[in-house]
Amino acid sequence: MLTLSASSRLFLSSLAAAGLVCVLAQPPAARAWGNGGHRLVNKLAASSLPSDVPAFLRSPEAVAEIEYLGPEPDRWRSPAEPELVAAQAPEHFIDLETADALGPLPHRRLDFEARVFAAGERPEKIGLQPWEATEVWERLKAALREYRNLSARHENTRPVEQAILFYAGWLGHYIGDGSQPLHTTIQYNGWVGANPNGYTTGHQIHWQFEGPFVEANLREPEVRAKMTPPKAITGDMFDAYVAYLRHSKSYVEKVYQLDKAGGFVGAGSAESREFTAERLAAGASMLRDMIYTAWLESAKPVPDPNAGK
Repeated sequence: MLTLSASSRLFLSSLAAAGLVCVLAQPPAARAWGNGGHRLVNKLAASSLPSDVPAFLRSPEAVAEIEYLGPEPDRWRSPAEPELVAAQAPEHFIDLETADALGPLPHRRLDFEARVFAAGERPEKIGLQPWEATEVWERLKAALREYRNLSARHENTRPVEQAILFYAGWLGHYIGDGSQPLHTTIQYNGWVGANPNGYTTGHQIHWQFEGPFVEANLREPEVRAKMTPPKAITGDMFDAYVAYLRHSKSYVEKVYQLDKAGGFVGAGSAESREFTAERLAAGASMLRDMIYTAWLESAKPVPDPNAGK
């Protein structure tokens, strides 16, 4: 059993209560970045892959497929598939305040879930975003390794190419979610707890920011202009991805400040449009770099599971 101090238990209880408010307040149609934002993140990532990535993954057809798949996990959120909804809804977010109160994030999903249950909490109330993103990335890497193997044997690669496009597009949804600050916090959809700055406690901010505002105001050129240069991600991918989420979380209060100034109503302001373009560009850049890194990592030999035994 996980033993927590009295102060940690009190902190978790307060976060859980705040998180419950957020869960109850979520509008049923809320989708990170909406259809247009997710498609844009995926399109920009796929169309800016470095030239040493296989040509099939950079073709116009591949870009169109990866773009289409950007909103795919949101298409799995219909009440017509209740078991699927329950299982995958926590994979779109993580309340880092609550997760961090349990200690350093373990690399494996089941280890985290065991820790959460031991603390008397439920994983679906905290979120599983970094584990889902890392697991889908590893699926992509494995498929790219199979592509290399089949290519080396001069065998048909068409089936695995289709799998690679699906994994890349699927991955993009979670990377896009991770660039939206409100997917990293208990302040998901209206400020909870102490509120000295008078931020909104209503339940419209999340969808207004990522849905109607993005659809009405953000276009490809201004988002593409804010993307970072392509690069391989070094070190451990889970750690790199958690750092990406923490960077997104650093902008939570900025979202509320912009909302308070009317930044997500109508055309908003130059500042709110620039901020949102940067966040979408961060998602597109991270997705591109994760796909590129999966390709490079797929060339490495598979570790011997018996090494060191």
